[in-house]
Amino acid sequence: MITLRGITWQHRRAVDPLQATLKDFVDSRPDITVEWATRPLAGFEFQPVDELARRYDLIIFDHPFVGQIAARRCLAPLDDVVAGAERCFVGPSLATYRYGGAIWGLPVDAACQVAVARPDLMARLDRESPATWPETWDQVLSLGEQAGRAGLKLAIGLEGVHSLMTFFTLMAGLGEPCAVEPGLPFCDRAAARRALGLLRALVRLCPPEVFSWSSIGLHEAMAAADDLVYCPAVYCYATYAEADRRRPLRFHDLPGVADRSPAGSTIGGTGLGVSASCPHPEAAFAYARFLMAPSAQAAFARHHGQPARVECWDDPTIDARFGGCFSATRATLDLCWTRPRYAGYLTFQAKAGPLVERHLRGDLTETVLLDQLQALHAAGT
Repeated sequence: MITLRGITWQHRRAVDPLQATLKDFVDSRPDITVEWATRPLAGFEFQPVDELARRYDLIIFDHPFVGQIAARRCLAPLDDVVAGAERCFVGPSLATYRYGGAIWGLPVDAACQVAVARPDLMARLDRESPATWPETWDQVLSLGEQAGRAGLKLAIGLEGVHSLMTFFTLMAGLGEPCAVEPGLPFCDRAAARRALGLLRALVRLCPPEVFSWSSIGLHEAMAAADDLVYCPAVYCYATYAEADRRRPLRFHDLPGVADRSPAGSTIGGTGLGVSASCPHPEAAFAYARFLMAPSAQAAFARHHGQPARVECWDDPTIDARFGGCFSATRATLDLCWTRPRYAGYLTFQAKAGPLVERHLRGDLTETVLLDQLQALHAAGT
């Protein structure tokens, strides 16, 4: 019996699909089993993959690590595993794991920043139909003013790195995406000032708790509270639209910044990597092939997962399970922007996120923030 050890992150969207589909894999390969461990979301966002690759055979990771992975060769290339299925993944999900001439991760989960609302609260504003929901950022702010008059608030998750991700999204939506390599100027300052101004205007329409919310925290807060009506940009957790939630949320395309187009959302999602030190690489590749199959990805959706296969996103039964999330956000995912992935980027992300948060709290001027972001980016670390 071959035992593969894997590590993922703590949420039912991440854990339940892997556990639920394991029996089908073991039935087809009784000589292999997989033991999954979990780590908090913060570890998923920042813990170096090479550290994990020394302890685990299978790693669920975020695509900005691929520059570091390519430099350290801590994962095995998966080009042969994916061969023939390059167009089977939604949006640029697969492309985000291609770096330095190889594919380092297999997309098993697709996500980006989209809008989310409480339909019962939107109904109090005579906006129950998604056709009346904001299509532009200016309309978001108008909704916030209307909500305030009714004793309701907008919401956003701005804890550390999440502030940076939303800044990235607004910059790309303005048609001035931030640089993805350290040798170029980090951002167009005029566009950055406009993006930051929109974020500050949004914060004024939200409760102060926004600075303590990650993406998960934002979803939890909107599902629990009865005054948070709408969030314009958060990494989608489609499981919060499932019927077993006390107050199911509903997702929608990202509001446009420059126009009504939902272009520019900073792509997220997760990929499966195989450690270069795995003593049983063929067994690990067999499991990777199993997870990328349409049947396994459809089973992900039946167990709170967020599949990356195009067939699943196009399946009306799966879409209905998540309150129409996939059809309502597909345009956003297809028009995503990919953040930097160079080897030192994760250090930049760890330092830059709190700086943007400090600015939005009012503790750092716009000029000082942009100067510090440029210095961090230019250092390439």
